[in-house]
Amino acid sequence: MALLAPAAVLMLSPAEFDPWHGPDPQEAPPPPEEGQEAPPPPKPEKIDPRDFETDPAETLDGRRRPDFVEPLPDRIVHFNPGAVRAPPPEAFPTDQVPIPDRWRLIESLGVVKERWFDPYNQNTLKGDRPLDPHKWGWLGIKGEDWFLAASAVSDTVLEPRTFPIPVGVQTTERPQSLDVFGKDASFVASQTFIVGASLIKGSTAFKPPEIEYRVALAFNINHVDVPERRVLSVLPSKPSRRTDSFVGVQELFVDYHIRNVSDRYDFDSIRVGIQPFQSDFRGFLFNDQQLGVRLFGNRDGNRFQYNLAAFWRLEKDTNSGLNSVITRPRDDFVLVANLYRQDFLIPSLTSQVTALYNRNREGDGIKIDDNGFPVRPELLGDLRGHDYDVVYLGYNADGRIGRINVTASAYGALGRDSNSFFTSRPAQIRAYFGAAELSYDHNWMRFRLSGLYASGDADPYNDTEAGFDAIFENPVFAGADTSYWIRQTIPFAGGGRAVSLNGRNGILNSLRSSKEQGQSNFNNPGTWLVGVGADFDLTPGVRLSANVNKLGFANTTTLETLRNEGSIPRSIGWDVSAAAIWRPKATQNLVFRLSAAVLEPSKGFRDLFENRARDKRYVSVLANAILSY
Repeated sequence: MALLAPAAVLMLSPAEFDPWHGPDPQEAPPPPEEGQEAPPPPKPEKIDPRDFETDPAETLDGRRRPDFVEPLPDRIVHFNPGAVRAPPPEAFPTDQVPIPDRWRLIESLGVVKERWFDPYNQNTLKGDRPLDPHKWGWLGIKGEDWFLAASAVSDTVLEPRTFPIPVGVQTTERPQSLDVFGKDASFVASQTFIVGASLIKGSTAFKPPEIEYRVALAFNINHVDVPERRVLSVLPSKPSRRTDSFVGVQELFVDYHIRNVSDRYDFDSIRVGIQPFQSDFRGFLFNDQQLGVRLFGNRDGNRFQYNLAAFWRLEKDTNSGLNSVITRPRDDFVLVANLYRQDFLIPSLTSQVTALYNRNREGDGIKIDDNGFPVRPELLGDLRGHDYDVVYLGYNADGRIGRINVTASAYGALGRDSNSFFTSRPAQIRAYFGAAELSYDHNWMRFRLSGLYASGDADPYNDTEAGFDAIFENPVFAGADTSYWIRQTIPFAGGGRAVSLNGRNGILNSLRSSKEQGQSNFNNPGTWLVGVGADFDLTPGVRLSANVNKLGFANTTTLETLRNEGSIPRSIGWDVSAAAIWRPKATQNLVFRLSAAVLEPSKGFRDLFENRARDKRYVSVLANAILSY
């Protein structure tokens, strides 16, 4: 009998039974009293369903009239331009429930079994879960919001190459080999291990950390084999092979979150210690890891970003290029102020204005590198030391204009050099630089067009130095270190010992003794480059790249003066390179690269480095394996 309705419902009158329709129209009205007219039959009263607490379509529990249509709710109008429509309910997983502490629940449910060596799944050592203060109390942490992010990188380089190598003055590797240039083949093998760790307070998924402690150490061992003596060491008795090692401190800083300035977590923070810094989008001017103090933050929902920084440049190890903290920092200071603005000058373009001041006071000292070669001052001209003050004013842009990807940089260098090695007098510094790269994406292909110009000094004997030089360049441009010219160092033989025409991992013809340990030199021939390139993403893990660059000097007057030549053509040659990159897991944890580059010299290069007849071109092969944890 469980299917029968309650007795109270069965005893209702017809009118009470169906409040939607009122009294039953078939029921006869009561007879009128004597002497009175019969009243007209009552009209059915229209009842608003909203007057009833229960659904008027329901008659009995669980039963509804089949013709009933529920009234629609009032229309809701949203005024939120640019908002993204929320996903439908079916887009969310039905087997997950949000809870405050999601880290420990995953393991307790057996969804993930944490393994310390697994960087792909949840791992406390990779900052995926907060540290347990009972187990990690020796770090001095308190509370449940401290995270540890550890990292380890193995960087292996094998590099056979050829470039003009001068014969030693006192002796040679082979008797009766007394030409200006010897054999040109050499080989480099380098292995670098980098280990680092960050201790972070606060969940950083949607807001900056409250405080971060960061340390990163790098150990490098390298082996070099060249065919001539006095290339790897100033001592002619030293062999033409060398194995060297060094440990450098690449990062050691504290990052403190000063305050939030909006409900979108716009913030101000300060970072003190050895830290990475890149002054522009492609690393043309200053891209290094140096000791400094940096105040940075953002505004307007991260549309504005700013940096105010001061760096005291560390000395570098000669052969590895790593930071040396066991020697006194250089008398070389860099002050930086820049401002980024998204969607300026046009939407989808980020603009940056920057000002850098480089104050160098190393003119009174002499610096000899670990191989015995003088690096400060460079062995050019009057061989006297010099100080300089240079202000770089620049504009940089990165983004898109329609379908075209754009990266551009422009700098002017203004300052004073205490001594020009050509005149032995003070000189004004007036130099400029510009570079741009345009690229177009079509499906899995990207096509690039690159152009660069750095001014050269047209008159070494006036009181103006017009050759542009950077502070510490490391450009990602025109093929980067796949390019022969950017990757290799060309010695400036015949015009100055221990001086290079360009620097390793640099694009400028700066005539410096060393990019790592030398001073900037604004008496240089300048650089121009025009190039094309393409990237082909064959699969998510395989990319092929190719680049063709035409290189030259902006002005060869300084070269002619140093070499005592009447004229030197401005064309350097054609730089052709190709690279294959394989990422087996389609991530950055395993990256293997094999590249090759050829320099086809033109008249200007052959005039400077005329070698044996069979050495008509120079090659470079780079095999690189990066394993990251």
